[in-house]
Amino acid sequence: MYRKIRKRKGMIIFASVISIIAIYLIVQLFLCNIAVKNASKRLETYDSKVIELSYGTMTYADKGSGDVILSIHGIFGGYDQGFDTVADMVSDYRIIAPSRFGYLGSDIPENPTPKEQAKAFVELLDELNVDRVYLLATSAGGSVAIRFALDYPERTKGLILYCSGAPSIEKPDTYSEYAGPPAFLCNNFGMWLLKSFFKPVMGMESSTIYGMLPVNERREGIINDASITNPDMERNYDEYKIEEMRVPVLVFHAKDDKMVDYEQMNQAVGRFPNCTFIVFETGGHLMVGNGEKIDTELRNFLVGG
Repeated sequence: MYRKIRKRKGMIIFASVISIIAIYLIVQLFLCNIAVKNASKRLETYDSKVIELSYGTMTYADKGSGDVILSIHGIFGGYDQGFDTVADMVSDYRIIAPSRFGYLGSDIPENPTPKEQAKAFVELLDELNVDRVYLLATSAGGSVAIRFALDYPERTKGLILYCSGAPSIEKPDTYSEYAGPPAFLCNNFGMWLLKSFFKPVMGMESSTIYGMLPVNERREGIINDASITNPDMERNYDEYKIEEMRVPVLVFHAKDDKMVDYEQMNQAVGRFPNCTFIVFETGGHLMVGNGEKIDTELRNFLVGG
């Protein structure tokens, strides 16, 4: 009899736990759906444009006038993230912020490498009658921007990297074939459930999720970054002849960046022939709290170019 009572209590406890988890997930799914709808409305405010290129469709934001900053977003980004990175500059510069392969309506070709992405950006600029640009890249966008500057120096006024992935200082014996979130987590609900872990794991506030949604519309790009873009500078080390770069470079990086290793960039900047390296003690991957310094150094760099 005692065993039956204990077993029954155990089943009640188990059922209660399952019920609590189920209720929690239902509530979170409801909140996630609201956040996704709000994110979709937010995207409409960018007045994004669509253009047909040789490889397929590319979406982009294009605002302002003057010298052009081609803003290249990082992982979980799109034209929205690219534009927001330098939105404060739109009164003085023309900001062109394209969605990279697989992000927010941009098609993904059969060979979606940084080299092909840089080529697609040149085609976009040709269509927009833009000759030369400043390249500004964040995080995973760094590989593409570096590739662009190496392949098209005649189209590049300067290269600016925000907590970007760094080229290796020597050819690696091994490297990670997949550098990014697992594919099964690359969806709205999966990332929504993980937002509480953003701070301890990535050093970002949980509110960062609102700029990542809708993840479903960025999924192909995220997986492509993890499997193709992020490993490219190590996988194809010999093709990144950094010492031959012919354009001025400005690099910002925070020492406490949990997403991109500061020490690797600290060593890599010596490979760039003409580089200014701005280091922040704190701020994390998003360089929070350093906006004034970034703005000053960025404007000085652009004026000098």
